[in-house]
Amino acid sequence: MHFQSFSEFLAMGGYGFFVWLSFGLTYLLLVGLIAVSVYQQRQFKQQLKATIAREQRVKQYQEHQV
Repeated sequence: MHFQSFSEFLAMGGYGFFVWLSFGLTYLLLVGLIAVSVYQQRQFKQQLKATIAREQRVKQYQEHQV
């Protein structure tokens, strides 16, 4: 497809609103997915650190009881 001008490219033959809306929505959802994934990864790492620390405290307590 060949466009004569940039405004013609943006108009996409009359379908520009739908084309650019679909691109925008797709990128917005991808950014949201990345943000949620990063948030969940941080939460998992914090929970893992807390679990490891708790297990170490229990192990130390059990060693002192013997």
